[in-house]
Amino acid sequence: MGAMTPIELERMREEARREARLGENGPRARIIVHMGTCGIASGAQKVLDGCAREIETGGIQGVVVSTSGCAGLCSREPMATVELPGRPPVKYAGLDAGKMRRILKEHVLAGRVVEELALGVGEERRGAQEAGPGEKLSGDNGYGGLPRLADLDFFKHQTLIALRNRGRIDPEKIRDYIREGGYRALARALTQMTPQEVISEVKRSGLRGRGGAGFTTGMKWELCRNSPGSEKFVVCNGDEGDPGAFMDRSLLEADPHAVLEGMVIGAYAIGASHGFFYIRDEYPLALKRVGTALEQARETGLLGADILGSGFSFDAEVIRGGGAFVCGEETALMASIEGLVGRPRQRPPYPVESGLWGKPTTINNVETWANVPPIIEHGGAWYASIGTEKSKGTKVFSLVGNVVNSGLLEVPMGIPLRRIVYEIGGGVREGRKLKAVQTGGPSGGCIPERLLDLPVDYERLTEVGAIMGSGGMIVIDDSVCIVNLAHYFLSFTQSESCGKCTPCRAGTWQMKRILERIMEGEGTARDLEKLAELAEAVKLGSLCGLGQTAPNPVLSTLRYFGDEYEAHVRHKRCPALVCKPMIRFRIEASLCNGCQVCARQCPVEAITGVKNEVHYLDSEKCTKCGFCTAVCQFDAVVKEPVAAGM
Repeated sequence: MGAMTPIELERMREEARREARLGENGPRARIIVHMGTCGIASGAQKVLDGCAREIETGGIQGVVVSTSGCAGLCSREPMATVELPGRPPVKYAGLDAGKMRRILKEHVLAGRVVEELALGVGEERRGAQEAGPGEKLSGDNGYGGLPRLADLDFFKHQTLIALRNRGRIDPEKIRDYIREGGYRALARALTQMTPQEVISEVKRSGLRGRGGAGFTTGMKWELCRNSPGSEKFVVCNGDEGDPGAFMDRSLLEADPHAVLEGMVIGAYAIGASHGFFYIRDEYPLALKRVGTALEQARETGLLGADILGSGFSFDAEVIRGGGAFVCGEETALMASIEGLVGRPRQRPPYPVESGLWGKPTTINNVETWANVPPIIEHGGAWYASIGTEKSKGTKVFSLVGNVVNSGLLEVPMGIPLRRIVYEIGGGVREGRKLKAVQTGGPSGGCIPERLLDLPVDYERLTEVGAIMGSGGMIVIDDSVCIVNLAHYFLSFTQSESCGKCTPCRAGTWQMKRILERIMEGEGTARDLEKLAELAEAVKLGSLCGLGQTAPNPVLSTLRYFGDEYEAHVRHKRCPALVCKPMIRFRIEASLCNGCQVCARQCPVEAITGVKNEVHYLDSEKCTKCGFCTAVCQFDAVVKEPVAAGM
């Protein structure tokens, strides 16, 4: 098509809105199946295919089936939303093909909501242009028995800015994004603002890098713009590799145009004509949808030459990362883009001065770019009114681990950690106690339960020995051994070390070996001293952020859970009954009814006995795999502490 103008963009927006209206001359119903990676892994494709097949074979007219990205509450996937004319949308959870058929027949065709499958009614609170609760629905709208989505604990504390289009658009249709206000901020920036005015607005917002470092975004842009050179680059860092983290992946899957629009605005601000999406190859859906977004933006005239008739030209391409965790570090990422081995280099010079191929380069992560369009559209002061004094706006977290409601959430900076865990997350599962929350990925720290009233922002997390990181948040209950957990995270960072500098390469390996001795019941008091000394040395001497933060899990757990380390070292006991040399299994005779289920499941035939009689477990043969405790319905298999070596 020809060059897009701001007037034509608004015309397209109005057309897309008319096309999306239900009733009158439009469709009589819309079904949106949420197709993020979490939904697909839970069976959403079968739900989608079954729904489409039912409509086709039944000759049902006027029902549109579309898709969107992650709906947020990943633990309740597959999910779908049903929209009827003049009535609020209803979100359904825990679906399969059979349940979707029922919803189609009863709700879509007959207008009777299937209450036992419904999660809630209405929209989530979006945009944070108001500080109060989500918009209330007038009357019952025919759905009087259903809770409002905005009133459910998981949703009511959230404020959607980066995730503003969650569940509302098809990520592979640019018209859906434009319909919801997409590219309006770009038009404003290119036609009504100078590059310096864009930078000033971003600086006024207080937006800080959401990749973990927390550097002021507007300041970074200004430094890059003021760096000499006619050729400059912008990069979207999508190399998210933290265990349990999926913020960036979900954003790229659900709303790629939001990230792209932010990048184009940033490129205009610093004077760049080319950009790169660096996305790890393990994210095939994100890669596909970003690629589609780039193609559609070019076809629509929102990417390429003379964007919106402004005279500004910009294009971008996708680089597939090989999966090295260290390539999340910006200098290693740049080396990878250049076709070199992904290893960090010494700074300064910083990328804003000498980045890709020696040219000034601005690198921001996915979430940072997604926040830019709302800031330009609503103003930096609006964004700065949310959050805390030094940590403005909202933050997206992936909440996982030993928590009832795992998923993706966006909350204002400064929200108490306790509210995230117990209200949004629903707390730990029945019968367990919360032990800690680990923030910041494998390089983060463990925050004990007694500090859960801590406001979540960059400064407060750092004060207690944790970090914000990119937004991974892992809930840990009392079934987890804290020494084993520290070993897990340290093993990850040690294996992902590029090996370039000695403190990280050798120091993390030595720390890992000490933790292994402690878990094996061979640790000494001197080991604890050496562990702390090594952690500080690695932190101070490593070249890049990976090595500098790798000791955080060890340092924070030594600080808050020293008693567990002492139990392992001095008493040769694992309080959580996890470390195998310090536990044993036995069968409680008074509870065993001889059903033989445990004997059949034991891989080493350590359990013997006659049917309907008490069984016996041979400790010499037992490998402590735990299968027997998992399958016993009578709690007859007991796991108990024992001194290592016994």
